[in-house]
Amino acid sequence: MRVVVTGASGNVGSALVRELVRRRHTVTGVARRRPDPGDDPTADSVRWHTADVADEPLDPVLGGADALVHLAWMFQPTHDPDTTWRANAVGTRNVLAAAARTGVGVVVCASSVGAYSPALDDDPVDESWPTDSPSPAAYCREKAYVERALDTFEATHPDVRVVRVRPAFVFQRSSGAEQRRIFGAPGLRPWMLERRLLPILPVPSGLRLQTVHADDLAQVYAEVVERPVRGAFNVAADGVLRRRELGELFDARTVEAPASVARAAVEGAWRVRLAGAPGNLFDALLRLPVLSTARAKTELGWQPRYGAAEALAEMLTGAREGAGTGLPPLHPESPAL
Repeated sequence: MRVVVTGASGNVGSALVRELVRRRHTVTGVARRRPDPGDDPTADSVRWHTADVADEPLDPVLGGADALVHLAWMFQPTHDPDTTWRANAVGTRNVLAAAARTGVGVVVCASSVGAYSPALDDDPVDESWPTDSPSPAAYCREKAYVERALDTFEATHPDVRVVRVRPAFVFQRSSGAEQRRIFGAPGLRPWMLERRLLPILPVPSGLRLQTVHADDLAQVYAEVVERPVRGAFNVAADGVLRRRELGELFDARTVEAPASVARAAVEGAWRVRLAGAPGNLFDALLRLPVLSTARAKTELGWQPRYGAAEALAEMLTGAREGAGTGLPPLHPESPAL
């Protein structure tokens, strides 16, 4: 199949491109910055197209494609939600319109656990849980908008097979430097994340975290491209991380921090640009539902190779080591976002 991947040079995109090439698909990667062929291990197997999906015509690259996987997303700048809305909401609308005009038969789009409405208990939710995220956080609001855009697209283009993938937090070693830039302070350096510097780890009360390794998520994307499935798929590694598991990961003694205190600290750090995520995103984090992945496992035969702790541990190791790749978003020396 000829598969077009937007956001192909990012955390998830780079893993998916590797998987699609391994499966011998013909891949066209779309990115705002073209990778240097000398730094791209898939350079001989991927055709690259440089475009800003929010305002550039994508018909030339989508013409003749069998499938589109839309991964392009901008998390930062969180201080400028107009910019992220343009990239994410307007960009998705532009991509879907181009797919309709060019007759792409399969459209797969990245959604997120962040699109879901809150759940305060530990009962796993399936894909029927509402995606009406009431959070004022730009990330959640934009993911919920994407869900509504897909609803409209699906209703008006019943001949197109539409799949939406809702993953937990996605990590891999090579995303370590990028994750540090996205969520950390501009001056944060790898050595500051060493375990010995964090003997006590404050963990907000009620925090529970699901993750998935980028390679495991890439397998889901490849499977939904190849199989005649429709609708939504939750994707998360086995296991839910709470205070005890996080303490083991950081090799630290944990203390429970009141959520209100932790929230105030996050918001204050964000306001003075010492943290990449605002307080309203922290609020959303504490209310995220636990994902059931039964559909992916049953219908796709998917089994994650990495557990939740393994995926996070690998990214933390990469962040401490300044790990990355030659692809612009993942490059260790890329400028702060």
